[in-house]
Amino acid sequence: MNRNGSAVWRGGLKDGKGTVSTQSGVLKDVQYSFSTRFENGIGTNPEELIAAAHAGCFSMALSGQLGNASLTANEIATTATVTLEKGEQGFAVTKVHLVVEAEVPGASQEQFATAAAAAKAGCPISKLLNAEITMEARLR
Repeated sequence: MNRNGSAVWRGGLKDGKGTVSTQSGVLKDVQYSFSTRFENGIGTNPEELIAAAHAGCFSMALSGQLGNASLTANEIATTATVTLEKGEQGFAVTKVHLVVEAEVPGASQEQFATAAAAAKAGCPISKLLNAEITMEARLR
């Protein structure tokens, strides 16, 4: 299975502007720029998109792990915070912190924590990132 995302950039690093799009059309010519990445400009940035992808991937992986334990969540809410830092070799995504809260009827905290740990390890986006991944997992 292949999925496509694309970007177009025009101009210099600080004064240029770009757009990102996805094959599905969910994102179509969404603006990004230096200011949306390093300041507070209007638009998105690659790290925000990685955070959304990681949160979505993890939530699905957790649903699968809960299913393996014969549990079904009413809701799984995940927030991923991506940290971009400048190091000796330039900028890098160094950390991702996942916060997940879920409503899972019949689940114990131990079952939930076990499923969350397995989801973190098995999520394809977690595997892709060369970053420290930390997590908080709470049942509601």
